[in-house]
Amino acid sequence: MTRPSPDPTRRRVLRTALASSAATALPLAAARTTAHAAARPRARSVGSLGDQSAVRTLTLGDVRLTYIVDAAMELDPAGFFPAIPASYWRARPEALTPSGRVAASAGGVLVERGGRRLLIDVGLGANALPPGLGVARGGALLRTLRALGVPPGSIDTVAFTHLHTDHTGLGFVSGPGRREPRKAFPRADYLVARREWGPFWNGEVEVGAPSWDGFMVPMSRVLRQFEDGDEVWPGVTALVTPGHSPGHTSYVIATAGGRRVLVVGDAFHTPAQMEHPEWPSGPDVDVDGVLDARTTLLAELRAPRTYCFAFHFGDRAFGRLAPRPHGGTGWCPVPASVLLPPPIRFPERAHPSSSPST
Repeated sequence: MTRPSPDPTRRRVLRTALASSAATALPLAAARTTAHAAARPRARSVGSLGDQSAVRTLTLGDVRLTYIVDAAMELDPAGFFPAIPASYWRARPEALTPSGRVAASAGGVLVERGGRRLLIDVGLGANALPPGLGVARGGALLRTLRALGVPPGSIDTVAFTHLHTDHTGLGFVSGPGRREPRKAFPRADYLVARREWGPFWNGEVEVGAPSWDGFMVPMSRVLRQFEDGDEVWPGVTALVTPGHSPGHTSYVIATAGGRRVLVVGDAFHTPAQMEHPEWPSGPDVDVDGVLDARTTLLAELRAPRTYCFAFHFGDRAFGRLAPRPHGGTGWCPVPASVLLPPPIRFPERAHPSSSPST
């Protein structure tokens, strides 16, 4: 795939900004002794699509990725996925929670390399899903990091796939006696695509927009914007994939040995959309744009030695595309070590009114 050449001036500016934060990152030896110190990895395994995600980690070459789970979400099949036939869910009961909804955890993916730490997205926090889309309960992100022995101050960069509430929830925190929210990750640069920031800041986006005073205003004072194709962190390139939101961004992580990981944000909410990219999600602002974004990402994911991280794929966040027995390709989860169980769960009781309609 041919990508447009990024603006070299913006790349130099961004690299300079990131280099300044590198001085505050942990040395490699210190990172190895403190990161995840409180967790004992269990054997690598594959979870269930119908469960909330455990806190899982996967190492590829010189990069370690860990899903820092913040929230449990259950999406209403009809309300969130109006284009997916009810027959699809009836034929796959294992893809649903006991309540008849779609398991979709939220959080951030921690990327560690060379003693530095990048966090992509920051979960749901105290936000809630709009009525009709499902139920959610969050706020565990900082607690999960503490349990892993990762101080917020050790993260040098926070990058956002997009600015919806389930990806921005713990960007800023308030405390007693503080008039304004402060960065939850005090030493980190906060990065977002220019194409994403403008429409949200100008009030052009309503669906999924984060709190104005709790996120947008404090973010406006600290953010650094980037363009499609910019290297936003060593070995991590922005791939702007608009559709779900105006400047939704996926990230391509290059690892030693030639492997890559794509962090696809909300370009896909369920593995079903990888087999049927024509099935949009309810909150998508541009359905045609989503199809274009998925076409681009699926082409990237079909490349050899390419892996994927998807925030909302139940307990199967790490995976790759693989051939199906009867043709085509589909989501194949990759075994990843469990560090901690899901930090938040819902009671396993039935909610008949939330079951797929016929």
